[in-house]
Amino acid sequence: MCAVAKRQLLSPEEIGRTLHRLAHEIVEKSGGTGNLAFVGIRRRGVPLAQRLAGIIRESARADVPVGTVDITLYRDDLSTVGPQPVLHSTEIDFTVDERDLVVVDDVLYTGRTVRAAMNALFDLGRPKRVRLCVLVDRGHRELPIEAAFVGRVVETSDTETVEVHLREVDGEECVMLVSRIP
Repeated sequence: MCAVAKRQLLSPEEIGRTLHRLAHEIVEKSGGTGNLAFVGIRRRGVPLAQRLAGIIRESARADVPVGTVDITLYRDDLSTVGPQPVLHSTEIDFTVDERDLVVVDDVLYTGRTVRAAMNALFDLGRPKRVRLCVLVDRGHRELPIEAAFVGRVVETSDTETVEVHLREVDGEECVMLVSRIP
């Protein structure tokens, strides 16, 4: 299956502005940073969570801990991923008990990735609250999961996908709407 870029949805500058807006919104709706922590979903959710924490560190002069969750073993399609799924570690150096967690990912689509992340988090303890922050919500939900903090909502068809490229992972920065060609 090939993919053809249709149009750029967010430039590097727009990604930066969006993350600044999201960081301020998260602090405001959390009543401050006291019990707040970010958990990035591996891969692109991790640098997004780190950037949000950095923005809050600069603007609010507060350190918000950032953890990483690997959902590989919690996927509901693990048997179709391949005979040897690649496992990465979940790295959360703080207790999740009674914590106000914000799970961060790049794109919200079916909701299955977020469900897997929540299962992984609840294996580690009982957070006070779990909310979701995504850079792009593209619709097509299969589970009753919605993001509390959304950078941009993009209507997509079944033949389109949203690709997020971040400098930490991809060496470039943009969000693209892409058509899949069978």
